[in-house]
Order: sequence, then structure tokens, then C-alpha cells
Amino acid sequence: MKTEVVKKNNVSVAVIHSDEHLITDVQSALDLIMSIKYETGCKNIAVNKEAIVEDFFILSTCMAGGILQKFINYGVKFAIYGDFSQYTSKPLRDFMYESNRGKDIFFQPSVSRAVDKLSGYSKLKKKENYER
Repeated sequence: MKTEVVKKNNVSVAVIHSDEHLITDVQSALDLIMSIKYETGCKNIAVNKEAIVEDFFILSTCMAGGILQKFINYGVKFAIYGDFSQYTSKPLRDFMYESNRGKDIFFQPSVSRAVDKLSGYSKLKKKENYER
């Protein structure tokens, strides 16, 4: 696991990349939240898709709901970054779309887009374009 703290828009984001599964269930998600908060002080975490067990992306397992609820309960904004094109499930696609419209959970195609979302940079950019 590699962790890097990226600062953007005056917000610190812990960017995690791992080739091994870090999130396999609710407890492992909670362990990750606490470890990152303790080690970096960040309340914004971005994790690559490959670090999350595949069952997370099967909504019928209810794993995503339980895991994401932990992030919400502990006041941590969370982004998963990577290529989601392999997922064809309409409910999953709808879930990701609605999450991206919110303010706490995001599914983004790249690290930079995940950091933008978590730092509020994308909203700031939209506001500036709107004001012009």
C-alpha cells in the first residue's frame, strides 16, 4: 500500500494505491479509515478500485452500503478511482451516478478527478465558469 497526501484547494486528501485488497468487508474499511486518519490526519480518502474486493461492486451483496455508511458515520469523504467500464449493471451505474452528484462518496476515472471531487475543486471550477 502506498499513501500520498495531496493538498488542493486548501484541502488534504490521502491518495492510496494498492495492488492488494485493502477493503474486504466493513471492518477492514473501518480499519483503513482509522489508520489513515491517525497517520495523515486526512478526512478525505481516495482509493484505487483494485484495492476493493469485487463483491463491493455487486449491489445485491449489500457490502457497498455497509462500507460506505462507515465512511459517512466517521465524517470521511471517500472516492474510488479507476476504470469502471467493465460494470454493466444498471443499478450499479445508477448508484455511482447518484453518488457522484452528492458530496461525500465519488466514483472517478482518475486520481486527479478523485482529488478534485474530494477537495471541492470541481465545484469551485463550475462556479467560476457560471459567474463569467
